[in-house]
Amino acid sequence: MEKIISCFIPVNENEDFTTTVNQLSSTDMVDKIFLMSAKQPDSIPEKCEWIECKNFYSTSAIKSIGSNATGLYSLIYTKTSPLQLGAYALERFVNLIGDTGAGLVYSDYYEKKNGELCAHPVIDCQKGSLRDDFNFGSLLFYKTEALKSGIAKFSHDFNFAGFYDLRLKVSQTYELFRIPEFLYTEIELDTRRSGEKLFDYVDPKNREIQLEMEKACTQHLKETGGYLKPEFDKIEFDAHEFEFEASVVIPVRNRARTIEDAIKSILMQKTKFKFNLIIVDNHSTDSTGEIIKKYADKNGLIVHIIPERKDLGIGGCWTEAVMDSRCGRFAVQLDSDDLYIDENTLQKIVDAFYEQQCAMVVGTYKIVNIDLETIPPGIIDHKEWTPDNGRNNALRINGLGAPRAFYTPVLRKIKVPNVSYGEDYAVGLAVSRNYQIGRIYEPLYLCRRWDGNSDAAADIVKQNAYNTYKDRIRSIELAARIAKNQNKQ
Repeated sequence: MEKIISCFIPVNENEDFTTTVNQLSSTDMVDKIFLMSAKQPDSIPEKCEWIECKNFYSTSAIKSIGSNATGLYSLIYTKTSPLQLGAYALERFVNLIGDTGAGLVYSDYYEKKNGELCAHPVIDCQKGSLRDDFNFGSLLFYKTEALKSGIAKFSHDFNFAGFYDLRLKVSQTYELFRIPEFLYTEIELDTRRSGEKLFDYVDPKNREIQLEMEKACTQHLKETGGYLKPEFDKIEFDAHEFEFEASVVIPVRNRARTIEDAIKSILMQKTKFKFNLIIVDNHSTDSTGEIIKKYADKNGLIVHIIPERKDLGIGGCWTEAVMDSRCGRFAVQLDSDDLYIDENTLQKIVDAFYEQQCAMVVGTYKIVNIDLETIPPGIIDHKEWTPDNGRNNALRINGLGAPRAFYTPVLRKIKVPNVSYGEDYAVGLAVSRNYQIGRIYEPLYLCRRWDGNSDAAADIVKQNAYNTYKDRIRSIELAARIAKNQNKQ
């Protein structure tokens, strides 16, 4: 059989790579296996060669892969733990990359967690799958021609964003194709629950990595027509009349344990303007409604809405509140299990609208447990947002921060998607297409992480559904931005 696959695997001194080498060398299709590490291994198995590589995820490492890839196809395994191939898996990769003409194929896989074998399906890559943590699995199967054409487009030398830059470049010409079959098994060492991984990308220790990812994504947007210059539509805040300057909006369903804390944090607010609180109770079946009614009966500024519709998600409840005639000039978010950090939060948010002349304001929050004790990673400030490039970088990250507030006329025009996950991100992207988003970098908000969160312990099916939706939102937004730029020409 013709030797058509060049294989590349990272190795280190502490892990045995012979299992992976044996798996790859068991088929006659594999030509050479390149071991990539900073230090040469003590022994190099037959069929293997060593490539000096200080950082496997760097641009220089990717270039080394390109210069050593001589087969029609290049297999890159990105983990140092043992790889186990499925039956005739390489033949399947070869057949489907040929049938589809894709530049990269990847597949579902099994993972071993704590000794147990678990199925890990992945999702299809879309035009809007721009987040740098998109999960292709650890086995990447490139057409070598596509690999080298992507490398030829490199314009930056990254220490961490090499693979991200490569797949963006390849996607400009080739399809990235998912095989919905479980073709290999890898070992998963990160056994944290889904909710514990949410904030990895904004952890301060990853800041240098994030800056590189932003640079790679921004360059990709410029090359594909989706980049937006820092030019924004002007906001006229006095163009509409409102009885209230601001409305705090709380969509809620079955949060009897936390809704009272949220209400109290609004009633303590000290402002120079008139505000109200709109609570949309989405047909709670516990005592949430009774708690809201208790406060609404005592305070005429609390608007208690129970929608007629029974098909509303969180986004639909938001739109219900914003379209209500009692909604103020600015609609300010508070989730039903969270709190404002002090009595000055609402004033600071409204001041930011006028000071920064923006259609949306995003604050900074602190992660706390159910008892309001700070938990890692602590303060989330989303400093990756900048006035010049924030709306481009927003297509790469998975959220914009909290608390969020909107100029009501703009939000009434856009409306919030009627879903219960990612609705805030969708609106933020849509707003940023035309308007500046203001930022407040001091903590304003206590964000509770507890078992009641919808994403606290999402299984892989739900995680995939969430990620697919956000990627779809990015695909829609990317298409709209490309059209916006084309209409300017």
